[in-house]
Amino acid sequence: FLLHYQPKIDLASGAMTGAEVLIRWQDPETGLVMPGQFVPIAEENGLIVPIGQWVLREACGQVQAWLDSGLRAVPVAVNISAVEFRHPGFLDGVARILKETGLAPHYLELELTESILMHDAESSTSVLAALKAMWVQLAIDDFGTGYSSLSYLHNFPLQKVKIDRSFLEGIDNDRPLTLLRGVARLSADLGM
Repeated sequence: FLLHYQPKIDLASGAMTGAEVLIRWQDPETGLVMPGQFVPIAEENGLIVPIGQWVLREACGQVQAWLDSGLRAVPVAVNISAVEFRHPGFLDGVARILKETGLAPHYLELELTESILMHDAESSTSVLAALKAMWVQLAIDDFGTGYSSLSYLHNFPLQKVKIDRSFLEGIDNDRPLTLLRGVARLSADLGM
């Protein structure tokens, strides 16, 4: 496996505000394999848990290496699967990796889909509260593909909401601005 880091850019200032970790599998015969081809299989057979731990450790270690070399670092977002999130050792694993790498928790952002959070909302809320208490940043990814109710967002200690691109496809030029204004108001209401 190898990791790519996709930058997140503030459109107004042009500044890099974060990065998202993207896993790839470098197969010696077929070349670069995209996650859509191997992650579902890894989730089915439970291998996603050790793979996810490896991704977290590598990403946290890389950010700490950037900091140690004097570079300006930004928070790095890591996608977490439902299998990982529900694994009994998930919270301890995150804490252990942060301790082992020496990375300050505010440099780590965990991205979860709304379906993960809504599967067992009460349990999800307690796990998210524990992560927030560690100072790990939390984001909901692909919002608009599942339950899509804005009212649910108040129940979770999230810092960011990433709206799925399918939600924005096919809308005219004026609607994105209206939508973004609404999201900005929602973000202010949620304290994001």
